Amino acid sequence: MKIRIINKSAHKLPYYETEASAGMDLRANIEQPITLKPLERAIIKTGLFLELPMGYEAQVRPRSGLAAKKGITVLNAPGTIDADYRGEVGVILVNLSNEDFTIENGERIAQMVIAKHERAEWESVEELSETLRGEGGFGSTGVK
Repeated sequence: MKIRIINKSAHKLPYYETEASAGMDLRANIEQPITLKPLERAIIKTGLFLELPMGYEAQVRPRSGLAAKKGITVLNAPGTIDADYRGEVGVILVNLSNEDFTIENGERIAQMVIAKHERAEWESVEELSETLRGEGGFGSTGVK
């Protein structure tokens, strides 16, 4: 699939690291380093502008290494970039660790997955079909 993109950063376009990768890394496009204190959040710009086809979204997700090693994650994960959005791609990062974390220009801060989606059409009814689970939710299937 071809996706139109404008790259106003000094970095390469996002790319798949391996043949089976679902996501492409997004890089910070910032003039100076940004330090996130514990529990602090910021929108980090990427310098990228997308034109996605109708029926597709770009999902912005955390990078597992940053999350596991540094406690840095995407606050609204997955963040959605809609097909009609033409602004700069930004990533809402939050520092969930107990230490300051500094983001450098060009650093890989998140990953982006292109995903097909459906549009729902609601059908109002008086009752829903029965299932074994029924109304059980929020841990109703047990811990182990």
